[in-house]
Amino acid sequence: MSLLLEARDVTFRRQGDRVFKPLDVELAAGNAVVVLGPNGCGKTTLLRLLAGILQPAEGAISRHAATAFLGHASALKAELTCRENLEFLRAFHGTPGISASRALSRTGLTGLGLRPARALSAGQKRRLGLASLLVSPRPIWLLDEPYASLDDAGGELVDELLAEHLAEGGAVALSTHQRKPKLASPAGELWVQRAPLEEPA
Repeated sequence: MSLLLEARDVTFRRQGDRVFKPLDVELAAGNAVVVLGPNGCGKTTLLRLLAGILQPAEGAISRHAATAFLGHASALKAELTCRENLEFLRAFHGTPGISASRALSRTGLTGLGLRPARALSAGQKRRLGLASLLVSPRPIWLLDEPYASLDDAGGELVDELLAEHLAEGGAVALSTHQRKPKLASPAGELWVQRAPLEEPA
């Protein structure tokens, strides 16, 4: 099975202190990993490291495919419409997937293409973030709380999109408090543990 991302002994420091204990991470094609741990342990930080948004203080990360990061707060341009947001991302990343119209339909946003992103509810913004994964497909999905602000139908949509992505040879790492993904093959688990405070030198 093809390895898409590998991290060895990775950690991050904030104000000189380790945020979490060093971790090893492997993401292979067709596999999903759920990142678990208590609030404040560094789950979001780890996903940002894997995406290349942050750089590790220690350890190394090797990416063998392009990554898509969907944060807890969807990175949308508030004054652009839903359709304009998706068309911008589709053009910006240069790896066009399905059209903006099809992505809106697939994520339950039919009829909202001309609505400004600022006028969306929290759940609709989450769905638009999911749509962004479809218009500019990348093999590695790094998702921070993808079930946040979604009802049961929205949670089922996330599970469906995850299953489709994995079936196409993609890989997923996600954090969640709401629910765990319901997939044909259970996702692996990666526990993030807070690092103990270090004694001053």
